[in-house]
Amino acid sequence: MPLEYVYLIIAIAVVAVGGAVGLVTSRLGRRGRSRTLEPPTQPGPRPPVEPPAEPRVGEDAETPRDTATRTVEDADLPATGTATVEVPESTASRLVRLRQRLARSQSPLGRGLLALLSRDVVDEDTWEEIEDTLITADVGVAPAQELVARLRTRVRVEGSTSASVQDILREELVTLVDPTLDRSLSVERRDGKPAVVLVVGVNGTGKTTTVGKLARVLVSQDKQVVLGAADTFRAAAADQLTTWGERVGVPAVRGPEGSDPASVAFEAVKAGVEQEADVVLVDTAGRLQNKAGLMDELGKVKRVVEKQTPVSEVLLVLDATTGQNGLQQARVFRDVVAVTGIVLTKLDGSAKGGIVVAVQRELGVPVKLVGIGEGADDLAPFDPEAFADALLGITG
Repeated sequence: MPLEYVYLIIAIAVVAVGGAVGLVTSRLGRRGRSRTLEPPTQPGPRPPVEPPAEPRVGEDAETPRDTATRTVEDADLPATGTATVEVPESTASRLVRLRQRLARSQSPLGRGLLALLSRDVVDEDTWEEIEDTLITADVGVAPAQELVARLRTRVRVEGSTSASVQDILREELVTLVDPTLDRSLSVERRDGKPAVVLVVGVNGTGKTTTVGKLARVLVSQDKQVVLGAADTFRAAAADQLTTWGERVGVPAVRGPEGSDPASVAFEAVKAGVEQEADVVLVDTAGRLQNKAGLMDELGKVKRVVEKQTPVSEVLLVLDATTGQNGLQQARVFRDVVAVTGIVLTKLDGSAKGGIVVAVQRELGVPVKLVGIGEGADDLAPFDPEAFADALLGITG
């Protein structure tokens, strides 16, 4: 074989071997690189979602109310004589507002009566409407019939012009409310002892608030007052009364919740005697579970108090908006304790001003005070003429 053919065969073999080696090296490289890659993610269940962390109480957050609320006794109250004491409104200002408030709320009754009496022809149907209007306003059946009888007589004799009808109606309303009744409060010291006023009534009528407001009335008259929180079955009542007293610089005697009301009343009167106070106001429990229980409780309070000094007043607080329910309550208290005067609350919130007449007839005692609003000084002496003017919308 010629030598050049041998060289050609060797060259071809070298090229073939080199190509094979390169191919193997390339494949190995690819395999090595593939082993360094992350394996593909296989589908599977999702990991559970963690709930958001509960917020923690921080410096700006409100502390959770997991502890008992502090009572008035626990609070850091100003020392006696250092607190700012309010100056209650005068009695004259109260009477002015009595007219204004009643004129706004009671005048629908008066306007209705004036409209009926001012008709061109006042016949039997008209008189029946007048009577119905009075009864609807809680005047009561008997007083309404009496008023209608007197109005019929006077209208027939004196005529029925607008001016004369208003004058006649005003005079007869004043007569119906009875201006001869003594509406003064017995709050003068006697025999060197303070006057004692028991305030009674069903819970929810504004009894405790009335005691606080009455304290302001007496303070405005330069009376020295002591409060007795004898409604011991409601902790809120004692707290509320204490707060009322603090506002006008009046001390309040209280006992533990559930303690004997008579003992608290006794201690209040004792404090009043020692401090030479003019008046002791005693707030009593207003539970009306049964007549016997109420009689026992109030009777005991009165007996215990009178071991030191006689009770001067027993004021019955009634909600003017309750109508016949209020009269039923009045009957119970009349039988239980000798009521000497009535306080009508929420009189400004009702057009049924006739309850004044009805409750006086029922108990035979006068309305002495009326609540005319939610303000601290919205308790005023009852004035029959101001009441009649307000019913008729007379503001002068």
